[in-house]
Amino acid sequence: MNGSGPPVLLVEGDGPIRTVTMNRPARLNAVDEEMHAELAKVWGRLRDDEEVRAVVFTGAGKAFAAGGDMEFLARVSSDPRYRYRTMAEARRIVTEMLAFPKPIIAAVNGPAVGLGCSLAVMSDVVYMSERAFMADPHVSLGVVAADGGVLAWPLMMSVLRAKEYLFTGDRIDAVTAERIGLANHVVAAGEVLPRAHALAERLVRQPQQALADTKRAINIHMSRAIASVIDFAFASESETFALPQFRDSLDAYVAQRGISTPTATARTS
Repeated sequence: MNGSGPPVLLVEGDGPIRTVTMNRPARLNAVDEEMHAELAKVWGRLRDDEEVRAVVFTGAGKAFAAGGDMEFLARVSSDPRYRYRTMAEARRIVTEMLAFPKPIIAAVNGPAVGLGCSLAVMSDVVYMSERAFMADPHVSLGVVAADGGVLAWPLMMSVLRAKEYLFTGDRIDAVTAERIGLANHVVAAGEVLPRAHALAERLVRQPQQALADTKRAINIHMSRAIASVIDFAFASESETFALPQFRDSLDAYVAQRGISTPTATARTS
């Protein structure tokens, strides 16, 4: 729970389908410490729930997930022990989603940025609002995109395109995302969640062992490719989080938007 407020990650529904909703709409579902921890745990709970046969994954409000919360990132940068724990948690999010045996259908209702973009494309089928976009600005902030595009994007689009979008952090609109392989379907904004649920309802009627083992066989390709780079990627991300370049970039970013973070406050006090 987020203090006395609502959960930052909602799991709703009964029967064979669950809807997992990132639930910080006032912050565009930016991932904070609590949500990050919940994202690492939720897939194991749903895996072990024998009633669940498909998951729809979305964000509350106007965004899917707008990357990392600024205060969260500032602490990751400044506290080595916290950074180590967070990197282990981020790795768990990736490996848990890869190993999850049931179909995950992402309903990308708005911007999917940084970790938000990775969460979308680590799903099995992606429905994307025509108003949404994806972007991975890790490099522009001075860090390696270990929990982002470096792991999965080269498996989904040409390596040349992956390099360009990761090097620049440019936005990828919905039509382009579908064309290059980051999304399956672009639909009207109001149709994203209904279309995702309609597919989930169809998939729960499929023979479950055949469906699960087909997903597992396909994901073995991804797992082997990701295993070859994940150690280096997360070690490099951890190292770049600690560099002054990241703290400078983060301070500049939050100053442009009038956001207060522990890093920015410490430097101006």
